[in-house]
Amino acid sequence: MAMSVRRTTLTLPAAPLGPDNPLPALRAGQDPHHIEVPRDAGLPADMARQIGCAPLRSILPAPLRDGYGRARRSTDLDALVIENDRLRATVLPGLGGRVYSLHHKPTDRELLYRNPVFQPAAFALNGAWFSGGIEWNIGATGHTTLSCAPLHAACVPAPDGGEMLRLWEWERLRDLPFQVDLWLPEGSDFLHVGVRIRNPHHHTVPVYWWSNTAVPEGERTRVLAPADAAWHFGYERTLRRVPVPEHDGTDRSYPLRSTYPADYFYDVPDGARRWVTSLDADGRGLVQTSTDTLRGRKLFLWGAGRAGRRWQQWLTEPGTGGYAEIQAGLARTQLEHLPLDAGGEFTWLEAYGPLDADPATVHGADWGAAREEVAARLQAALPRADVEAAYAAWLPYADQEPKESLATGSGWGALEVARTGLDLPGTPFGPATLGAEQEPWLTLLRTGDLPAGGPVPGPVLTAPAWRDLLESAPPGPSTDYHLGLAQWQAGDRAQAVRSWERALGHGAGCLPLYCLAVAEATAGEPARAADRYAQACAEAARAASAPDPAARAWRVVLPALAREAVPALLAAGRTDEAAQLLADLRPADPADGRFQLLTAQVLLAQGQPVAAREIFEAGFEIAGLREGDEVLCDTWYAIAEQLVAGGGPVTEEVRAAARSAHPLPERYEYRMRPV
Repeated sequence: MAMSVRRTTLTLPAAPLGPDNPLPALRAGQDPHHIEVPRDAGLPADMARQIGCAPLRSILPAPLRDGYGRARRSTDLDALVIENDRLRATVLPGLGGRVYSLHHKPTDRELLYRNPVFQPAAFALNGAWFSGGIEWNIGATGHTTLSCAPLHAACVPAPDGGEMLRLWEWERLRDLPFQVDLWLPEGSDFLHVGVRIRNPHHHTVPVYWWSNTAVPEGERTRVLAPADAAWHFGYERTLRRVPVPEHDGTDRSYPLRSTYPADYFYDVPDGARRWVTSLDADGRGLVQTSTDTLRGRKLFLWGAGRAGRRWQQWLTEPGTGGYAEIQAGLARTQLEHLPLDAGGEFTWLEAYGPLDADPATVHGADWGAAREEVAARLQAALPRADVEAAYAAWLPYADQEPKESLATGSGWGALEVARTGLDLPGTPFGPATLGAEQEPWLTLLRTGDLPAGGPVPGPVLTAPAWRDLLESAPPGPSTDYHLGLAQWQAGDRAQAVRSWERALGHGAGCLPLYCLAVAEATAGEPARAADRYAQACAEAARAASAPDPAARAWRVVLPALAREAVPALLAAGRTDEAAQLLADLRPADPADGRFQLLTAQVLLAQGQPVAAREIFEAGFEIAGLREGDEVLCDTWYAIAEQLVAGGGPVTEEVRAAARSAHPLPERYEYRMRPV
């Protein structure tokens, strides 16, 4: 059976993604992967250099995706199925090109962790992400901003004369086009994946790539890789080299033997074959291998502690099995970015398939023997030379033009083609994909000026070339606002503030006020930030009450603005104003946990810990709780301390008594590190 490609529909209980946040994403957000590397850390020179390479200042121009909730309903998702006589892969082109399922027909085995629900959670760089399957991460450290976004998809000729499924898109954080080609050679037990990242610019660009594969976890599930050491990263934000598989008295190759979530970046020796596998009690599971360009291998585990179990329930359906992740990337660790020269490209081939090994050896005490057993079984199933040959055969087909469009991504690549005239064989970004989001920018490109009118919530562009066009455009409320965003992203904060002040002078209103509030907060000026937030909220409320169709957009802005303004007002000691802002606000969903938490924090600031505690006892959920965020436990214990202190000072003795008398309820336990 030659490989076939067909459309289908996948029906899952799904929480709708909802609208994007209407405010520009000026902050990089809380980065749980940020570390400060001491000089004596003993890192290899290239790793130390690449860890500090080009960190994000914000996630601009990507929007923050935080409009989802946790109410799920049966939903049809567009899917593409590729299969031969051995494997069937199900791909979700509208959700980052995720490989949702990889089914091995002869043994009737699902090789991946297949999430029974679609539940967004705030793990992507820009918010919405979901667990399960194989995901393609490009951009910067973390899950890609394309996690829940559509990619272009089409059929293209495959090296063996059949067809491939091509996915491609323009990644906006680094302004790079990339493609992922998936095919199943006739009679093969392995899904082949060819990846190409191109740099069409005249300057070097930092590149990040990790392919993350969710696999079922179990008490006897073991993850193996060809390494005797790993770089361990925990959410204490430290990086240290540890032995594999055992350190601190525990065999960490079994995900459920750890307590807290952690990353293990395997230190695979130069020249060794790149692979990683997850095998169950019977020695059966999934193996991933690649050509050597994809250097890194990693295990991510949630651990068996209370927080890890809580996160697993949060990301999937309670009562179903959990998962771990085996991953592969361009660098040793996910904290690094590699330089890609002007006009250059990174290309490699990956392969995913079933592996059966002797369980006694796999789970034996001899780590070297277990690795040798896996390596021998992999070599028998898919020789290393065959992977290299498949890569060489695929490369000439990477430029093959698509034959039949199967899904449509964004119009941002087409806009870049319109600006530069780029010719990108194999990944067409045609003018037909341009839409309403790109229209104002096409006007700037063609006329040298943005459309008349003030700035409105919507897409932004901040790359240097677009900054140049904005600097050359006639001044005006929208132009100065967008120019400020581009300057902010470039790190020119003083110029950004001046541009937003000019936009205010042109009567631009709420959005520049919000930007100035963020600028003041970032500069360590809480009182001035609070002033700006209060002004922005008043302006948004005025715009939302206007008797015209545009008011509808501002009604979405006001609650998004309030979620940031209330903490800013509290930080400035303006508790009554924060309380009044919440009282005046009518959120679309009164049960939105974000506002429940803010209400509790305001009550706490007003000296009403009993009322604040009642909100927690009634129960609420924050659908967009970010990875590593400890705001729930921090607020809970702050309430407990006031209750124990009874109006007196909060001493260390009071803090200890509060933690003893008021343990954190399980429903609010999301701490990913030891307390």
